[in-house]
Amino acid sequence: MIDQEFPKPRGLTWRHAWLPCAMAVSLALLAGCGRKAPEADAAFPVIASPVQVADGVTADRFPGEVHARYEMPLSFRVGGQLTARYVNPGDAVKKGQPLAQLDPTDASNQLAAAKAVLEAAEHRLVFATQQRDRDEAQARQNLISQLQLEQTQDSYASALAARDQARQQFALAQNQSRYTTLVADHDGAITSRQAEVGQVLAAGQQVFGFAWTGEREVYLDIPESRIDRVVNGQPAKITLPALPGQVFSAHVREIAPAADPQSRTYLVKLTIDQPSGALQLGMTADAALQGTKSSHATIRIPSTALFHQGEHPAVWVVRPDDSTLELRPVTVARYGESDVLIADGLEPGEKVVMHGVHTVSTGEKVQPIAPPHPEDAPQ
Repeated sequence: MIDQEFPKPRGLTWRHAWLPCAMAVSLALLAGCGRKAPEADAAFPVIASPVQVADGVTADRFPGEVHARYEMPLSFRVGGQLTARYVNPGDAVKKGQPLAQLDPTDASNQLAAAKAVLEAAEHRLVFATQQRDRDEAQARQNLISQLQLEQTQDSYASALAARDQARQQFALAQNQSRYTTLVADHDGAITSRQAEVGQVLAAGQQVFGFAWTGEREVYLDIPESRIDRVVNGQPAKITLPALPGQVFSAHVREIAPAADPQSRTYLVKLTIDQPSGALQLGMTADAALQGTKSSHATIRIPSTALFHQGEHPAVWVVRPDDSTLELRPVTVARYGESDVLIADGLEPGEKVVMHGVHTVSTGEKVQPIAPPHPEDAPQ
């Protein structure tokens, strides 16, 4: 067989042969443009769920410390040298029990002097009384002048006043002598010691710290941002790490009118309604103030739903009208191990993004999806 070369059509080039192919591709593209394009604003699926009021959690929690209702310094009413100390810190004492003793020498001398002055004044009063009685009898018989009678009555009045003054001085000296012994005026416990034997003390200088038995209180330091939620009489629940399983009812008794100049917190005192002997002074306590004055209910959300806008906590809220996202600042009441209590910024029923908070943006249209696990939903 003889190979023959077929001649190319006259007047045609390879460029002319490419033109029909290009026209076919263009027609195909034009046909494709006529079809419906996919939506550019398709909703982004996110795990979101409505938030609800936290079950059983309507309280602000604060750390505290157990104190006695009445705590005071004990001191002598008079000055002198401390010669004996009968108790030490931690000792329980009874009312009337001697605690310490001052040198009684000076007080004994003053008492003896006051007693001698009183006896002299009583003798002068006896003489003045007898002289008055005699002169009054003679005056009735006109045996003495009226002037002499008045002088006798004046001497009697002066002797009576001197006797009364000496009696008061003697009573004061007795008290001064008794004050050289420091005595407990109530059942309680010695909490501290500030004076040593041999030390010369001034009147009123602290010797012991003293706490009464009976009523117990818990002291809280409330920050100024939350003090407006605390009111007198507000109920509270007290738990102590040292007494697991025990819960004590209490109420707010006193709120400090001014903040501490160092810590800028307000001292709040809670009185325990039924104190127990197991409550020791200085124990660490956890106080849950019930029924705060917050206008918003306390809401619990998973910790994965919390986002931070700079230094401020926030959450992603799904707007109900157009299903777009809003970054809303919130106030955190307490951080838990796996959840967060929100005190302000959310309302019950609002949908919040629970996971993937760092993958969304403000104004983004989303499609809320329920959490795959029930424990992921907010309670």
